[in-house]
Amino acid sequence: MTDLTTLIAEPWADYGLVDSGHGRKLERYGRFRFIRPEPQAMWAPASDDWKADGEFVPGSDAEGGGRWQLSRDVPEEGWPLGWEDVRFQAQCTPFRHLAFFPDMASHWAWMRERVGEDAEALNLFGYTGVGSLALAAKGAKVTHVDASKKSVEQAKENAALSGMADRPIRWLVDDAAKFAAREVRRGRRYDGIMLDPPKYGRGPKKEIWQLEEGLPGLIGDCAQLLDTDSRFLVLTVYAVRMSALAIGELVRQATAHLGGEVVMGEMAVREEARGLLLPTAIFARWQK
Repeated sequence: MTDLTTLIAEPWADYGLVDSGHGRKLERYGRFRFIRPEPQAMWAPASDDWKADGEFVPGSDAEGGGRWQLSRDVPEEGWPLGWEDVRFQAQCTPFRHLAFFPDMASHWAWMRERVGEDAEALNLFGYTGVGSLALAAKGAKVTHVDASKKSVEQAKENAALSGMADRPIRWLVDDAAKFAAREVRRGRRYDGIMLDPPKYGRGPKKEIWQLEEGLPGLIGDCAQLLDTDSRFLVLTVYAVRMSALAIGELVRQATAHLGGEVVMGEMAVREEARGLLLPTAIFARWQK
């Protein structure tokens, strides 16, 4: 029988899940508080009196998407936050999140324990770079790949904000799957790989990414970029009808030749009001 693990992101100075329930969640991001939809918060909230600086209101089925309702105090250009020695810009995006994923903190801390000076790490679908900077701060050489030029520019700005503009980070605007395949052909290897693929996306040349179709091949390529001296592969999957057992077995088979072990399960954020756990994603990670 395979045991499932729950990775818990605890509150920190600049972020916390304040309360949750009735399909919504109340979070603090620095000095601001926001309300966002959360279908998995099926329970009742600790309090019915939520005060927030903004709320994301989802659109109807016909409209899709949604929109933010913000107070005048919330700066459109964003505001700085920090996690340990990494600084980055939070911002209310059209996609209902705030330009980083706080539940990833448990992965950031775990990976930082497994890299040292001159370790080489690959961050696929790297978004705004908080994970890349978390590793670079420990001396790792990082290759950061994302199909969005805007996201990569934001990642560079976060590096400057963190005082890490001169760190050995390769910032690449590229299709993650195609890049990984090219790296395999080049005979490259990495000490650690992290990837957070979306359910659906487009590359810089309009390449189409669909998770269920593309993930097996991508994980296979990532496994070929590791060797028996490598240290980790971290896969996170959000918002899909997919099981942690399924992605765990995919990673287990792909990395069987490397030895080590695979851990799989759910990711969650701890609520400050009652300590309950709000599930956010599933994960699988190989470790040596």
